[in-house]
Amino acid sequence: MSFTVVIPARYGSSRFPGKPLALIDGKPMIQHVVERAKEAGADTIIVATDDDRIKNVVEGFAKVCMTSPQHQSGTERIAEVIQTEKIAADTIVVNVQGDEPFIPAANIMQVAENLAAAPQCQMATLSTPINDVDDVFNPNVVKVLVNTHGESIYFSRSPIPFERDRMMVDASSADTALYKRHIGIYAYRAAYVSRYVSYEASALEQIESLEQLRAIWYGDKIHCDVAVAPPPIGIDTPEDLERLTATIKA
Repeated sequence: MSFTVVIPARYGSSRFPGKPLALIDGKPMIQHVVERAKEAGADTIIVATDDDRIKNVVEGFAKVCMTSPQHQSGTERIAEVIQTEKIAADTIVVNVQGDEPFIPAANIMQVAENLAAAPQCQMATLSTPINDVDDVFNPNVVKVLVNTHGESIYFSRSPIPFERDRMMVDASSADTALYKRHIGIYAYRAAYVSRYVSYEASALEQIESLEQLRAIWYGDKIHCDVAVAPPPIGIDTPEDLERLTATIKA
């Protein structure tokens, strides 16, 4: 199937400045992300950035679209790319973060295929099982609830669902089988991205600091499936990258 991958990449990061350009096996992190998108079979791959340092590196191996530094989210950056590159309205666009060098290509392909197979949904994303009870209560681990139609009901940093009879007695006894962690990869049709960014920010997304809640707030549907391949550990600091690369080499 045909789809486009847009990779938002920022240079600024309080915990890891210049993260997309950090070297992994002699190649910048962002190049690894581009390679995963190629493996997934994307027809077009565009790196969206507002920084010349990233642009100058990426031009050696991928297409670059310079975007405004004023964007508050990757989705807003992608909306500008769609407009600048005149991407057709019915094109499926997959948002792959520029700091996901080990994202499985199968997951990129999966989220695009899921959106194509769910015309009633405006977006598609993925989840993975939670196995550690501490993650149920960790606000940095975003939980997602999905209905019987494979559509997201809600995303939260809090434990959802809350097992009243069990957790009010002993929170540590939470049944991890009930919980799914959201994976931050999205697919949408190009026309919908323009609609999404035209919405005013919703109260829920501001409270939870989760932009995908804007879609649910306005009644749009987000398809959510369990990822076919285990997602990699997030890279937020240089130490995270060092540990991850050491694990892979081992």
